[in-house]
Amino acid sequence: MSNLRHWLWLSTRGSAPGMYAARILDHFGTPERAYYADPAEYAHLEGVPQKVRQALEDKDLSQADQILTQCQSLGIHVLTSQDAAFPRRLAQLDSAPCVLYVKGRLPQIDQEAAVAIVGARQASPYGVMAAGRMGLDLARQGVLVVSGSARGVDAAALQGALRGGGQVISVLGNGIDVIYPPYHRDLYEDVAAAGALISEYPPGTPPAGSHFPVRNRLIAGLCLGVLVVEGTETSGSLITARWALEQGRDVFAVPGSIDAPLSRGPNGLIRRSEAKLVQDAWDVIEEYRELYPDKLRPRTPLSHPAAQARLEHLPAAPARPLTGGREETGEAPVSAQEEAPARLVIDLAKDPEALPDDQAALLRALQRGQGHTADELVEATGLPARRVLSALTILQVRQMVAEENRRFTTLVELREDIQPPQ
Repeated sequence: MSNLRHWLWLSTRGSAPGMYAARILDHFGTPERAYYADPAEYAHLEGVPQKVRQALEDKDLSQADQILTQCQSLGIHVLTSQDAAFPRRLAQLDSAPCVLYVKGRLPQIDQEAAVAIVGARQASPYGVMAAGRMGLDLARQGVLVVSGSARGVDAAALQGALRGGGQVISVLGNGIDVIYPPYHRDLYEDVAAAGALISEYPPGTPPAGSHFPVRNRLIAGLCLGVLVVEGTETSGSLITARWALEQGRDVFAVPGSIDAPLSRGPNGLIRRSEAKLVQDAWDVIEEYRELYPDKLRPRTPLSHPAAQARLEHLPAAPARPLTGGREETGEAPVSAQEEAPARLVIDLAKDPEALPDDQAALLRALQRGQGHTADELVEATGLPARRVLSALTILQVRQMVAEENRRFTTLVELREDIQPPQ
C-alpha cells in the first residue's frame, strides 16, 4: 500500500495536477518513486508541463499532512487510484486524477447506469423544468444521476433526482467543505445523504473559474452518457459534451427553441449528429436497459400534474446583487465564458517554457488560417487525437482558444524568433 502522504503530494503538484497525474504514474509506477526520483528524471515525462515538472522537485510533505488532518476533522474520505473503490471508469482516462475526496456514500459507480445532466447556470424556466423532470424520471427508473452543484440546470437535476428517490453524485470544482454557491448548503447536505460529493481538490480550495472546465472531464468520465439541457455554444456544458465524446461516452441533448441562445448548444450537438435528441427519460434509458437489467426499472411515467407536484418549489437562484459588475457570491458571471478575451502576446523566444509542447504546437497551427477543426489540428500537428482534445480544452480554460461551429481559432498572438521543434 502506497503511503497516502505521497499520493496527496503528487495530487497537489503545479496547476491542474490531476490532469497529468496518470502520466506521471505511468512513468514512475508509484507516487513514492516519483517523490524520490532524481530531478533529472522529470525531464523525461512526456506530455507534462514544465511547471508541473518543476513542482515535482518540491519535496515538502507539510501540505499533505495538513490535508490529512483536515479530511479527518471534516469526515472526508480520501480515495487513491489504486483503491478498489476508485471508479475504474475514471482510472482508465489519460487524464485520470490520482486522488478523489469523497463525502457521503459513494455508490459502486462501475456497476451503475450513471448519466450526467449538465447545462446553463442562468437557465431559463424551460431549462429548469426540463432538468428537474429528467432528473426525476431517470432516478425513478434506476439511473444514477451525476451533475455539478451550480445554480440552474445542475441544481434542478439533482433536486429532481432526489425527489425521485434516486442516488446522486455531485462533482465539485472546489473543496468539499467550501459551499458554492453559498445558498446551496442544503443541497450539499442532501446529496451527501443520498449519495456523494466528489472533488479532486483538497479541503479549503476556493471555486476558481479554471477549475470547472477541468472538473467537467470527471463528470463525463464517471458516466455512460452526458445529457445537455441548455447552454450556449461556448458554455461549460459543451466542454463536458466534448470530454464525453473524447472519452467514448454517449451524448444526449434536449432540444430547444431555434431562437433561444441557451438552446444553441444542445441544438448544435443534435444538428451535427454528436448527440441523440431526447424528449423524455426513456430516450436515454433505452440505450442501457439491456446492459443493466437489474438496475434499470422502467416505470409508467408520472402524469404531468404528479410530476409538477414533486418538482414544485425547485430552488431558484436568489437575486444576485452586483458590485462593480461582479457577483457578491464570488461566482464569475456566466457571460465571462462568452465574452471575447483580450488578445495577448506569448513570446516563446523570451519564455520557452510559457506553454507545454502540445499547447504550443496547437497555437502554432492555429496562427495559420481562419479556423481549424480538431481533425485538421491532428493532421497539422501530428499529435494523437486525445492529446489534441485535452490541449484544446486547457487552452479554452486559459482563454487562449475559442470554438465556434466546431472550428477553433486562436485568441493570442504567438511569437518566437527561434525555430519551432520539428
